[in-house]
Amino acid sequence: MDLIKIIIAILLPPLGVFMEVGIGKQFWINIILTLLGYIPGIVHAVWVIARR
Repeated sequence: MDLIKIIIAILLPPLGVFMEVGIGKQFWINIILTLLGYIPGIVHAVWVIARR
């Protein structure tokens, strides 16, 4: 299941984070990072998914 979440996180980082932790602090951080740059959003999303 983590592989599917990582693939989704690469395509749409906030959705990957939402699937892992729901709407919370990490989700909003990822939204901001994705708006500032797509790559930081991906890195953060993969980090959140791999950490759990």
